[in-house]
Amino acid sequence: MMIRKVVIIGPESTGKSTLTESLARHYATAWTPEYAREFLAHLQGPYREAHLLEIARGQLAAEQQAEQQARGGLLFCDTDLYVIKVWSEHRFGSCDPWILRQIASRRYDLYLLSYIDVPWEDDPQREYPSQTMRRYFYEVYRDIVQQSGAPWVDIRGTASQRLARATAYIDRWCDPVRM
Repeated sequence: MMIRKVVIIGPESTGKSTLTESLARHYATAWTPEYAREFLAHLQGPYREAHLLEIARGQLAAEQQAEQQARGGLLFCDTDLYVIKVWSEHRFGSCDPWILRQIASRRYDLYLLSYIDVPWEDDPQREYPSQTMRRYFYEVYRDIVQQSGAPWVDIRGTASQRLARATAYIDRWCDPVRM
């Protein structure tokens, strides 16, 4: 069975992990958590540019493992390598060529773009709480999904509104006759 990959993408602290887990539960399938969170939780000291390559490899390995557990033809991914590219370019001014090649060689089927209308939740791994920076990153991710060639949906509102909007779209998307 072909697995359709749905990526939940957007700025920090916009409910991506919550939505990803809720969607996987709703559709009784697997999901890939954001590997960077686990990696950074065990890192001694600040992250360096070389760490982003390790994070990218870990994210892809987790995605491949989750694909084996996916049911109903759906896999939900809490971010993809575009997120690592954005962080790398913003923080270090460049992105490792291996990451760029992986982005170019992978295809995702649907993007859910998480908007900045949820309150910022402080977390030691998060870096940009200002609304100006949140908007900046939202616009960067919006440009990415618009240029990805895959369908995408802007997800806003409360957690329950976000889940309802995402599931309504996914249900129509999975049934092309209704699209």
